[in-house]
Amino acid sequence: MNAMPPASLYACANAADFPAQAILRLRPDLRSEPVAVLEGRAPLELVCSLNRHARMKGATPGMTRVEAEHIPGLRLLPRSPETEAAAHAVMFECAAQFAPQIEDVSQSSACACVLDITGTEHLFGPSATLARRLRAALAEAGFRASIAISSNFHAVRLKAAASRTISIIPQGEESTALAPLAVSLLGLDEDSAEVFANWGIRTLGELAALPEADLVVRFGGRASQWRDLSRGMLAHTFQPVEAAFALEELCDLDTPVDRVDSLLFVCARMIDCLATRAATHALALASLTLQLALEGRGEYRHVIHPALPTVDRKFLLKLLQLELGAHPPQAAVMQIALSAEAGRPGKVQLGLFAPQTPEPSSLDVTIARLKAIAGEDRVGSPVLEDTHRPGGFHLEGFTPSEASAMPSTVEKHRPRAALRRMRPPLPVRVALRDAKPAFFHNGARNYIVSAAYGPWRTSGCWWSANGWDTEEWDVLADRRGESGTEPVACLLIHDRTQNQWRLEAFYD
Repeated sequence: MNAMPPASLYACANAADFPAQAILRLRPDLRSEPVAVLEGRAPLELVCSLNRHARMKGATPGMTRVEAEHIPGLRLLPRSPETEAAAHAVMFECAAQFAPQIEDVSQSSACACVLDITGTEHLFGPSATLARRLRAALAEAGFRASIAISSNFHAVRLKAAASRTISIIPQGEESTALAPLAVSLLGLDEDSAEVFANWGIRTLGELAALPEADLVVRFGGRASQWRDLSRGMLAHTFQPVEAAFALEELCDLDTPVDRVDSLLFVCARMIDCLATRAATHALALASLTLQLALEGRGEYRHVIHPALPTVDRKFLLKLLQLELGAHPPQAAVMQIALSAEAGRPGKVQLGLFAPQTPEPSSLDVTIARLKAIAGEDRVGSPVLEDTHRPGGFHLEGFTPSEASAMPSTVEKHRPRAALRRMRPPLPVRVALRDAKPAFFHNGARNYIVSAAYGPWRTSGCWWSANGWDTEEWDVLADRRGESGTEPVACLLIHDRTQNQWRLEAFYD
């Protein structure tokens, strides 16, 4: 007969040496090096966290900076509370994929959380399967964590803090599983720890074997809690916290960086993390905001808007590369902050007879390259301004528009006159007869005017430096060249403010 499932079931994820893990998760170039994190004021800094390679070199927590500097090859980094806070949010967000209720049990240099996984067997399978999936998800996010599962809240917390792997504690065997663990996991005060050391009590099993009455007489009511903790029997009221979802990544650089390729190396990992986190929520990245803290307390900020929300890492990195190439930071970078706005993955619906439109990602890269060549204000879609000024327009961000409807057969064959403007207009020298253009020369050819219609005068903005006062003439002329005479229709403009003539357009 199968045993009944426990009334409650908990899973704890414990990331030891979290200050070091928070830094290294975004610095893949340092993962194979021995790294130690320092905290405190110089020169009294102490090692608060380190990775496995540093331990193999002989580094230990609590070591002074002077002692650590004598270890060859050891990389010393300052502790970054901002980086840890961002990594803490990412870890809890990752754990929230497996349970909606999470309690923060972080202590000292470890980041830990307990999940209420009661009733999740139908979603994630048995406890061992859930533990493996949870650990794999944390590893993908850049965290090395130990996992413990038990029906007792404190049992999973203590077991996860003491182990480095996956531990499954069957119901009713909590005392046996906790017996080999050190008494120091209880967080005893200095006097109590000294008493237990004098008694020769080193493990939780030895503490649990002591008579409860004698412990209470010696230490008071708290001794009962210690004994229940050691036996995995202490009750707990779950206090869940809400895991906030914010697509933000932050990385402090140990040395100033002034090379764009070095920045992109770190940004590539940050974009990968943001895209992965968004994809787990069935979302995409609608925009990226890059904020750089520059040497000398300067700041740099730039926003990238892809045509459609996407999780394509290479495409987003290419856009970032082009933007940094067009607008490089003016000083060395000390800190990188990358945030994103989530959006629904973009979908493009093509019509059956509509012309093929450019792929959004390719279009974004092309526009970014054109801006780098021509200038930020010289690429976009022209939009007419609400003004009487001839040719008044400005540029806005380019977006592909829907194909216009096909003209009817009647409209298609209707003859029309087209005005082909010169970009830029050609300056000309004009000779007048009876206050009308009679002859003009553009520097290459001569034009003899046979008929002139006008002038049509326009003016405006006389109160500003952008004012204009022009006369327009529609003229029929004979253009003379080596091949003979050719009749043309064109538009001449007389700029009265500067007393200049220019050939503005031809009628086709």
